[in-house]
Amino acid sequence: MQLGADHVRVRVPATSANLGPGFDALGLALALHDVLDVRALASDDVVVDVEGEGAGEVPGDESHLVVRALRAALDVAGAPQTGLHLTCVNRVPHGRGLGSSAAAVVAGIVAARALVADPSVLDDDVALGLATAIEGHPDNAAPALLGGATVAWESGTPGAGARAVRLDVHPDLRATVLVPSARLATSRARGVLPAQVPHADAAFNAGRSALLVEALTRRPDLLLDATDALRHPASRAGGLPTTRERFRPRRARGLAAPVSGAGPTVLVLSAAERLDEVAGVADELVGGSADWSVRRLDVDTRGVVAERL
Repeated sequence: MQLGADHVRVRVPATSANLGPGFDALGLALALHDVLDVRALASDDVVVDVEGEGAGEVPGDESHLVVRALRAALDVAGAPQTGLHLTCVNRVPHGRGLGSSAAAVVAGIVAARALVADPSVLDDDVALGLATAIEGHPDNAAPALLGGATVAWESGTPGAGARAVRLDVHPDLRATVLVPSARLATSRARGVLPAQVPHADAAFNAGRSALLVEALTRRPDLLLDATDALRHPASRAGGLPTTRERFRPRRARGLAAPVSGAGPTVLVLSAAERLDEVAGVADELVGGSADWSVRRLDVDTRGVVAERL
């Protein structure tokens, strides 16, 4: 497989996983994007320029996550490795539960897809399987790749990898995120989860996950009940007390407010007509604190997009 382009641009959305009860399965793409320009070089050099989130922090060499994912995808495609110049404009917050690592992985894979002569060798099924192998779970990678809301799972068939289906969300669905300045590593958040949960808790979450599909697609009025969950949101919120303090009052006010992914960001899902109410409650809870920012986001319906330049 040869390269078919030497300069591509990729735009990839932020994502929120779990959405309450849908642990490691449900995800939502949000209209907040990283944009990457990738140039193939004739030399073996690797240059990574970063603006915005992660500038001065993330590596600028072969160990950069986008580079690693891109190289893995080129190997899968049977395409030659090449020198690379990446220019990354990052807007997805790092370490806040908004899928920054999945965005990087998906961006790298889709950049490779745009670079190779036959993009079909890295179709969505292959891309999701590779992203899951790198990430460890498909809940953020699926919506980053496909857009909208997604249900993802890992096949029980050996070697079949991860799969996902895309859901068209209700047109009135809106997202508001409360993003703290403090970060929380996913590994730390997963470390507080119990190894086992009681049958009653598992059954509760399973029912709420099924209800959440209906709430996301047809009945936003059911979002409060549908995003309720036992165990993992409370455990993760416990990893950062400031998140827990904001998580509980919002549900008490009748707002669907799960922790986003591993946290510490709090996600509020609502119908469009409740946005002013959400903004008022957010203002009450954050109170102009410099340690928190509030962002109102649409659902990203396209997922990652790439173009040859």
